[in-house]
Amino acid sequence: MKPSVKPKEPLVTHIYTADPSAHVFEGKIYIYPSHDLDHDGPSNDNGDQYAMEDYHVLSLDDFDSPCVDHGEALHLRDIPWASQQLWAPDAAYKNNTYYLFFPARDHDGIFRIGVATSASPAGPFQPQPSYIPGSYSIDPAVLVDSDNRAYMFFGGLWGGQLEKWQTGAFLPDAAGPDPSAPALGPRFAELSEDMLSFAAPPREISIIDEDGKPILAGDEDRRYFEGPWVHKFNGYYYLSYSTGTTHKLVYGISRNPEGPYVFKGTILTPVIGWTTHHSILQVGEKWYLFYHDCSLSGGVNHKRCVKYAELHYNSDGTIQTIDPYGE
Repeated sequence: MKPSVKPKEPLVTHIYTADPSAHVFEGKIYIYPSHDLDHDGPSNDNGDQYAMEDYHVLSLDDFDSPCVDHGEALHLRDIPWASQQLWAPDAAYKNNTYYLFFPARDHDGIFRIGVATSASPAGPFQPQPSYIPGSYSIDPAVLVDSDNRAYMFFGGLWGGQLEKWQTGAFLPDAAGPDPSAPALGPRFAELSEDMLSFAAPPREISIIDEDGKPILAGDEDRRYFEGPWVHKFNGYYYLSYSTGTTHKLVYGISRNPEGPYVFKGTILTPVIGWTTHHSILQVGEKWYLFYHDCSLSGGVNHKRCVKYAELHYNSDGTIQTIDPYGE
C-alpha cells in the first residue's frame, strides 16, 4: 500500500504535473493537472518549454489515502483541431456527463479552448471535433453554480496570447496596456446548456481596488496575469489568479460571478519556479489549495509537481496567506 500524500509534498513523483484543477466527484477528490514532459529544451517568455502532449487524471479517496494516477485521459493526437501544447485544463460535471476543458494551439498557432467528454471522472475523454466557437487564450476554469448555470473563466498574458485579443480579433503583434492603464482582466462566458459552446460572447472581468478604481497594468503585485479560479464562500464569489511576474496567487471577491471583483490579498507567496497556478476546493468542512512548484526537478521551470495545503478563512471572509515552505 502506498503511503498517503502529506500537505506541501508532491502528490505524484513518477511524472511531472502542474496546474491542478481539483474537484469532488462521486465521493472522491479528482485532480486534473497538466502533464509536463521530461525534456531539456530552451525556455522563453512565449512558453515553448511547456510542450505538454496529454493529460493524466489523479484521484484521492481522501487525504489519508495514496494518490492514484488513472493514466492517459486525452492525447494531442486525438484532437483534430489542435497542433501542440495541452496546457492547464479544468473539469466539470453536468448533464450526467464529465467535461474536460483544455487549451491548445490550433493549426494556425492560435490558442483556443476545447472540450472533451466522458462518462467517468477518470476518463478517458473523447474530444469534440473542433474548439469552442469564439474561444481564445488559455487556462479555462469552469464553475457550475448552485442554480446549475455554468460559467467559464479564462485568459493568460504573454504565451497565453490574451493581450492579442483586445480588439476582439487576433492581432499577432499587439502588446499589453500601458503600465498606467487598467490591466487586462480574465474573460467570462456563460456556457450553453450542453456545455459545448458559449451562450454569449466572452466579456472582460474588471478587478478593482477597495476604492473602486481599476487595478493598473503596472501594478504587478495585484494585476491579473493568468490562471483564474472561481469558488464560492458565504455568498461571495472568490476570483483567484496568478500575478505572473511577481509569482503570487492573489484574489478578489464579488457578489456576481461576472464581477467586478474587489482585490483582497495574497493566498500563496512565491513557489520554486516561475509559474504558479492553482485551484481551491472544499472537502467536507475544510478547504484546500492545490498548487504546483518545481521542487521535484530542483527548480526546472517546466518540470513541476502538484501539491496541496489546507486553506483557512478569517472571520471577515478574507483568506489567510499560505507560505508554501512554512509549517
